[in-house]
Amino acid sequence: MKTAVIGGGAAGFFLAVNLKEMMPEMQVTIFERSQRVLAKVEVSGGGRCNCTNSFRQVRDLQQVYPRGYRLMKRLFNVFNYDDAYSWFERHGVPLVVQDDECVFPEAQDSHAVIDCFLSLARRYGIEIRTHEKIQSLDSLRDYDFVAVTTGGSPRGEGLQWLAALGHEIEPPVPSLFSLAIDDPQLTALQGLVVNDAAVLLPGTKLRAEGPLLITHWGVSGPAILRLSSYAARHLADADYRTSLSINWLGAALTADHVSDVLYEQQVRQPQKQLHTYCPFGLQQRLWACLLDRSLGSRAHIRWAEINKKDMNRLVNVLQNDTYDVSGRAPFHDEFVTCGGISLKAVNPSTLESRHVPHLYLAGEVLDIDGVTGGFNFQAAWTTAYVVAKSIVNN
Repeated sequence: MKTAVIGGGAAGFFLAVNLKEMMPEMQVTIFERSQRVLAKVEVSGGGRCNCTNSFRQVRDLQQVYPRGYRLMKRLFNVFNYDDAYSWFERHGVPLVVQDDECVFPEAQDSHAVIDCFLSLARRYGIEIRTHEKIQSLDSLRDYDFVAVTTGGSPRGEGLQWLAALGHEIEPPVPSLFSLAIDDPQLTALQGLVVNDAAVLLPGTKLRAEGPLLITHWGVSGPAILRLSSYAARHLADADYRTSLSINWLGAALTADHVSDVLYEQQVRQPQKQLHTYCPFGLQQRLWACLLDRSLGSRAHIRWAEINKKDMNRLVNVLQNDTYDVSGRAPFHDEFVTCGGISLKAVNPSTLESRHVPHLYLAGEVLDIDGVTGGFNFQAAWTTAYVVAKSIVNN
């Protein structure tokens, strides 16, 4: 029996290794179109590989899988994040859970995962063939099973041969990207991090929370990356030209509470200038910027001089500071694609194609994508394991 795995990335290797462990007599070949395998794993997480998440802070899978959460809920009954954690530890990759619940190799090096996969591939006799671009099943007629793990296809060209076989396609668009904002007053704060911000697209229900990083091109950080995931199609339809509202204080505080804190300062130190006090733990540079945005020429008045109109403007900027988004970040830094093979095209229990028997799909080639934090790798491990098990059962 022979299985061809098309794609030498995270899902492809995890599928191949698990298939050999479940069925040692199966001959498995990985076909990778580029020169190097596991290239995306190597650079993920800043070279540390955020390989999964503890999921302790996840109340609903839709929080972390904007597309595919129903399928992931079903597949987690077969192989979930606890299973993934145990798998890596059992195969010689000790893991650690950070305070933000992201899971990394204890070595803090993606090569711990890469070396594990390559070592297991050698041990199990998995053939790895690079510079092999497969765009048709004709060249794989000698194989009993074929698994497609080619990853995301931002421009959709890698999906056309699957579409020709009858598979429905959800148009691919980028996900997990930073936003460009052409505002010198904001970008002058580059490098500044707000640990608990809330961001939203006005006029929609699309919002996210978490750390926000101000860069020389606009904004980034987990809050922005999550928002870009939730709003991937909305932003693509708007050609990445939209408004962005930033609540610099996070979503937990009400406007009345913010006002009370500011009025208390006004009573306590009326003769102090506004810029000498940084409320809510804001950094001095950000507070000075927000004073200027809300009060303009009055930004250097004393607390005793602030009037009701000033206070309303200040509270509004603190909680609803609005900027014009001019596009995605000027770097091609997005790792994840929203879209791919429609989930209608596969059996939800086995991930076998509904159009071609013995053809399976796993990983980001499917219309499943997650927010930042290890969730996309977890989707790769889960779908790959399910396919391996399905092939064995078949």
